Amino acid sequence: MKRVLSFRLSILLLICSLNAAPLFADSVTTHERTVTKVSEGIYVIRHPDAPDSFPQGNTTVIIGEREVLVVDSCLLPSSTKEDIKQIRQWTNKPVRYLVNTHWHFDHTNGNALYAEAFPGLSVIAQVETQKMIQSFNPTAITSYSNRTERFKRYLETGKDGDGNPISDAFRKDLTNSLNGIDSVVAEFKNLTPLAPNVTFDHELSVNLGNREVQIRFLGRGNTAGDTVIFLPKEKIVIVGDLLDHPVPYFYGGFPLELAATLQRIAQLDAQTIIPGHGDIQHDKTYLTQVIGLVDEVVAVVLKEVNTTPGRKLEEVQQAVPKAVDLAAWRQKFAGNDQENRDNFDASVESLIKVAYKQAMVR
Repeated sequence: MKRVLSFRLSILLLICSLNAAPLFADSVTTHERTVTKVSEGIYVIRHPDAPDSFPQGNTTVIIGEREVLVVDSCLLPSSTKEDIKQIRQWTNKPVRYLVNTHWHFDHTNGNALYAEAFPGLSVIAQVETQKMIQSFNPTAITSYSNRTERFKRYLETGKDGDGNPISDAFRKDLTNSLNGIDSVVAEFKNLTPLAPNVTFDHELSVNLGNREVQIRFLGRGNTAGDTVIFLPKEKIVIVGDLLDHPVPYFYGGFPLELAATLQRIAQLDAQTIIPGHGDIQHDKTYLTQVIGLVDEVVAVVLKEVNTTPGRKLEEVQQAVPKAVDLAAWRQKFAGNDQENRDNFDASVESLIKVAYKQAMVR
């Protein structure tokens, strides 16, 4: 499956903060809305990318005997409204809970629409996620239109925000983004960001009626407040952007802690893993593969930083490919798909940079 590299990278240049990932996920390019019935009363909705190529996160709907829980509320209001309409076709039971797996707005923009459609809704998030949604997301949404002029400047000058020449692929993606951005800005114009009204530190459980849902914080990785939703009876785990498929998401976050957090997910008695973006996984093969890659890269970064005081990023970047067979890892994740291969290279490059940054401040 193909994904768009340059547009994702362009957002890296536009929106980031010290220990936070960009407001997007490095997802497969998705052109249509699909619904997958994972188990009785449990559905995963995959959304098409926004008109400007911005990816939309997966939404999971869990229906119990009494009420409904939804995981992640999507990016575009129009997509959220379609999801709500679909849920009402599935059941007349109320959506009582909405869980945000993390703060990125392709997973949280629809919060207010759910609250409007289902009075008394509890919007749940780990405490760090709530803080980010409250402080960062409103400004990011209102400033979304600013990228129009910035993208135009990149095209006119032929250089990105760091002054580096833009590639033909980057130019094409910028053009595609500009062709679709007006409709996205129009949707965002009346969007009201809504922060969670229920928070937890480590674990929270709800019962939807003969269906237990465990909401857990297993550690930092993609963000400071990554939330995992586990259904022990059904052996299903929903992990947000801690895991994206087919190429993992390593922009920002806490790479020195990521493998341990993913390992805790692997220890759960789950047979189905629902990622933040991409295909549902029916075993732990892909999860284990991501853990292996992170472990290898981070180990080299730490060795370089710890054994040579004052080690420069450029030196670490040169050391990693000598110690880790990145070509073999690229083949495992991306095969012969050039866009996925490019995405893998860019994601691993970010992993090295952010791991170095985190290692230097420990």
